[in-house]
Amino acid sequence: MKESCSMMGFEKLLLATDGSESAQAAIQEAINIAKVCSNKLFVISVVEVNPEYEALAPQVVEKAENEAREHLDAVQVRAEKEGITCETIAHQGEEPFKFIVDEAKIKKADMIIMGSHGRTGLKRLMMGSVTARVIGHAPCKVLVVPC
Repeated sequence: MKESCSMMGFEKLLLATDGSESAQAAIQEAINIAKVCSNKLFVISVVEVNPEYEALAPQVVEKAENEAREHLDAVQVRAEKEGITCETIAHQGEEPFKFIVDEAKIKKADMIIMGSHGRTGLKRLMMGSVTARVIGHAPCKVLVVPC
């Protein structure tokens, strides 16, 4: 099975997650693929902030960062229980898709796995804007997992 995974390019996986309900399906899919095809899973979460937001509500930004870190830690524990080595990556800034794409390049990921929707309000009605932008800029395959 590992040979077919290697041929399909599923060895280095980057899971992008924001802690939303729709991300749960992507987390499970990433763990399932990593159990069969990989021994390492990179997990990234990006807290979307801008300088004005940080200046006006630093406590809200800090709370979001803490929640993201807790979420990443929970995913890491879940992956390691399945025998998968897991490295977490946290960023904050504008345009989360750029951080995801950049990490995929840095880690030389074979595939990015992410949910079809994230936390953003009305954009939940269609494919998430971050997901769409990752697809458009990714240096590798992108697996979009519906919720």
